[in-house]
Amino acid sequence: MFFTKEENFNHQDINLISFFNYGIICFILNVYLYNQQIALKYLKNTKVNLNNVLIMTGDFNIRDSDWNPLYSHYLSYADILKKIADNLNLDLSAPINLVSTQYVDNP
Repeated sequence: MFFTKEENFNHQDINLISFFNYGIICFILNVYLYNQQIALKYLKNTKVNLNNVLIMTGDFNIRDSDWNPLYSHYLSYADILKKIADNLNLDLSAPINLVSTQYVDNP
């Protein structure tokens, strides 16, 4: 199954935000992934085919040395995420300042 502009994602952890830019419909894809990576598997299995996805954001909870050079381990979920991004013609954006994205809620 392929998604087009007229179709919607049907997953509680995926938000597809659309907007018009000079008459062209563009998308922001926001994904929340928790430990079981259900939303990532959903994106992989639905073979998403959207044009004009400008950015994919989310709390992917996937550690990989490509976006965190201090993390030396490898997870297969990172390959799935990279393949999905590649299919959407997205590139990895490297952070300018490496800061922690995890904060304790009770110091």
